[in-house]
Amino acid sequence: MGGPVRRRRVIAMTAVLALAITGCAAEKKGGGTASGSGSQGVTDTTIRVGGVLTKTSATGYSTTDAEIGARARFQRANESGGVHGRKIEFIGAEDDNQDAAKGDAAAKKLVQKDKVFALVPVHAPNFGGAQFLQQQGVPFFGWATGPQWCATTVGFGYNGCLAPKPGSGSQTWWGRLVAEHLGGSAGKTVFVQTTDSSGSKYGGRTISQSFEAAGFKIVGISSALPSAAPPPDWLPYINKIMKSDAGGPPDLVVSIIAGTKFNMGLYAALKKAGYKGAISDATSYDARILADPATKAAMEGVIAAPMFEPFESTVPEMARLKADVEKVAGKGVTLTQHHAIGYWSADIFLKMLEQTGKDLTRERFLATANGSFTYENPGFGRVRYPKDHTEPSGCGALVQLDGGVFKVLKNMKCFDNVTLK
Repeated sequence: MGGPVRRRRVIAMTAVLALAITGCAAEKKGGGTASGSGSQGVTDTTIRVGGVLTKTSATGYSTTDAEIGARARFQRANESGGVHGRKIEFIGAEDDNQDAAKGDAAAKKLVQKDKVFALVPVHAPNFGGAQFLQQQGVPFFGWATGPQWCATTVGFGYNGCLAPKPGSGSQTWWGRLVAEHLGGSAGKTVFVQTTDSSGSKYGGRTISQSFEAAGFKIVGISSALPSAAPPPDWLPYINKIMKSDAGGPPDLVVSIIAGTKFNMGLYAALKKAGYKGAISDATSYDARILADPATKAAMEGVIAAPMFEPFESTVPEMARLKADVEKVAGKGVTLTQHHAIGYWSADIFLKMLEQTGKDLTRERFLATANGSFTYENPGFGRVRYPKDHTEPSGCGALVQLDGGVFKVLKNMKCFDNVTLK
């Protein structure tokens, strides 16, 4: 009697083992192991990623083109065979509506439900998912526009950390490139205008020091402008600017504001008040503004400061970007800075995957990314991690709307940072 009993036990154990193996195989095929595992989102042939963008917002600000930029770069990588035999399974990007709580929920959905390996691209001014991703050890890549990108081991801005703490390095490239363009900074004054959002205010602090490092004199920094919507009356803000330099206007106005409607209103009001000096910002390099005559007129002459090589450049990397984006979005697509931000964020992620090797887990990936990782590319400058977790990359370019056409003033260039006061 013992023989049949033993045989039945062996058959039962074999069945359980087979079910377990089948279950593991199905789990692997479905996008990875349980949440929190270092190899989540990784199979023998794929790496699953998704992003978080501000596709829609109350102010009209949108970074949705970053999804196209990332998809374009991933598509080229896949057409070349992927990375170490694995192709990128890009599931698209969630919309945070420029709301921190929704950004946190989007990050949790991507990790816990969609089982992604990493978040690429993340391009949302008020991104609220950074703390969760740090706790889970999930890498994310994008435009580091706020302090949530700094002092982290999993957040990788293609431009480093733009909100360094006092004592850390702060960028000087913007001020130095503008000084080069204007023929020097000696005796020239600058007024910095921000909104009342935390990111904008902090940006005003760091950018003002960039211009100080370049030799300009700061005659005013104002964060009185509400960030929720453009004001119905610009006059109080314009009067302050026009009297900031010993009762007269400054030589240069620098705007640290995200949103075309804000900048259009500010610049149109400045010009109406008779302002003849230079104007510079980080966000107005957007060919879509040329479709509206009023916006186009307001932006005429503005010096934009993108943190990537301009599309009008003859650098080969930009020709490749254009070709890649057109494959996804169609011929004649109007390129925006958000295309570039998504594209270069994906490019850096791919470079880190390449250097990590075939044995891919999050732990091994992060060890590579934070282990003296350096990558230089004429398209965006350079990144150096872990150094850039605490300070900006120090690279940028200048573009000006001149006669209704964007023209390159200064190609991508990197400068040493200075200690933030």
